[in-house]
Amino acid sequence: MPLVEHLRELRNRLAKGILAITVVTIAALVYSEELLQFLSKSVPKCPPNVTSDGGNCAVVTFNTLMAPFSTTIQVSLTAGLVVASPVWLYQLWAFIAPGLHKSEKKYTYAFVGAAVPLFGAGAYLAYLILPVSVKVLISLTPAGSANLLALNDVLDFTLRMVLVFGLAFELPLVLVMLNLTGVLSGRRMAGWWRGVIMGVFIFGAVITPTTDPVGMLALAGPITVLYFAAVGFSLLNDRRRRRGNPDAELDDDEASSLDLTPEAVASVEPIGAAPALPEQVTGGYADKGVKRLNGYDDIT
Repeated sequence: MPLVEHLRELRNRLAKGILAITVVTIAALVYSEELLQFLSKSVPKCPPNVTSDGGNCAVVTFNTLMAPFSTTIQVSLTAGLVVASPVWLYQLWAFIAPGLHKSEKKYTYAFVGAAVPLFGAGAYLAYLILPVSVKVLISLTPAGSANLLALNDVLDFTLRMVLVFGLAFELPLVLVMLNLTGVLSGRRMAGWWRGVIMGVFIFGAVITPTTDPVGMLALAGPITVLYFAAVGFSLLNDRRRRRGNPDAELDDDEASSLDLTPEAVASVEPIGAAPALPEQVTGGYADKGVKRLNGYDDIT
């Protein structure tokens, strides 16, 4: 396909993706109030005529004059990107797919088919533990102080937790893909289990802002289970690969087993020797009328 046709197809794909995002964003603007209430549901709001004192509840506020407008646009655009993702992701795939091989397409389908539910599971888990996290955080407010939370800060915290949990659930899938491509073996992954578990729990303790172990266990526990599931899958895949090719897991600088049994040598064929001296040549130069002196050409 010529370059101009590629650029024209890219323009059409981008236009369709942007159109889908725009339509969903406009629809989200209509229901922006419901979206804001849904995303800020994790905050224990103070009832009417009740003052926030200590860590019993919080009042959600806007800090600046432009905050209601900018927050509404931000939430609506985020909803447009997320809800319209099947459309613009398909347009991206339709543009890239013609240049991929059959095996590459198969791996891509498997990766996307597993990545979407894993990310959704992580995002849903983050939304479930958000009320616990927020309640623990505002409980640290001393008596005599009020909790006035900016809505944009609450939304940023919610989106950050959802993204972190969703992306963390993709770690086992990345390990499986590295094993399928032959970069990482299941035995090596199994040998890392102590360091991986320690790293996962440290990551869960750092990334979750709560001081209680609920958030850390909620993130580290499922990732640990998924890690061992990825190790088990990789070990089975390595066993299947060894049955088809015994040298499949050898490194590039590792010697494979060779059959060093000597083979029988075939019989030697006799080869006639060519004349070595000029006087041994018979008929060659004489037939052509070349004068010779003592067996050499009489050139001079």
